[in-house]
Amino acid sequence: MNVQRLFQIDGQVAVITGGAGGLGFIMAQTLAGAGAAVALTSRTLARAEEAAVGLRNETGAEAFALEADIASASGAAAMVDAVMERFGRIDILINNAGMNIRKPIEEYDEASWDLVMNANLKSPYLCARAVTPIMKEQKHGRIINIASMLGSVGLPERSAYCASKGGVIQLTKVLALELAPWNVTVNALCPGPIATELNTVVMTNPEANRFFVDQIALGRWGRPEEIAGPILYLASEASSFMTGAALTVDGGWTAK
Repeated sequence: MNVQRLFQIDGQVAVITGGAGGLGFIMAQTLAGAGAAVALTSRTLARAEEAAVGLRNETGAEAFALEADIASASGAAAMVDAVMERFGRIDILINNAGMNIRKPIEEYDEASWDLVMNANLKSPYLCARAVTPIMKEQKHGRIINIASMLGSVGLPERSAYCASKGGVIQLTKVLALELAPWNVTVNALCPGPIATELNTVVMTNPEANRFFVDQIALGRWGRPEEIAGPILYLASEASSFMTGAALTVDGGWTAK
């Protein structure tokens, strides 16, 4: 058995929503380095183009920048159409784009709730729905939904975020069952505390930071590059018999 070959995705096309920064860009670097052409989406074209240029310069892979409003059905469909026009196939979809608004429940206004739900749960549903006919026709595909350890455990002031990520895990299970006959796997990656820009507000608050570190069995925040191995595993043939699963990468937080 050629073990290295299990993790190669040469010639495949990956779409990464929110791929212009943070963990999304780490995922793009990882898949490009393993041989895939990558389409990066962002809410602003300039940011996506900057990331695509950086990716091409670093890896030599083909990188395609897209501005996409994936919280609408028309926006998700337009994204998929643009990638198909450019590459003619979509093998991997990573539903990574998301957001968090932290407020106690009595201050959690409806507009904030809707923003988080649209970004974190509605968008993955719309994007998965848009790529499903393509992957069914190909009789192959990988859909990876970026959930969170907070889809399984709670944390104060994150009602919408926890609810949305729990929904992503359940959506993953349903899609896995629906798409299995076409050799399309659907899994969720559930990161824990990773030192990204999204978590700066927590990391720079001494009290909040201490609380987080105390909950992590490994005693530290995760490094962004530590998401590379798990995402490549889920995107490649190495995980070919895995579907409907939620792979948690949280330094041991949820082991307690």
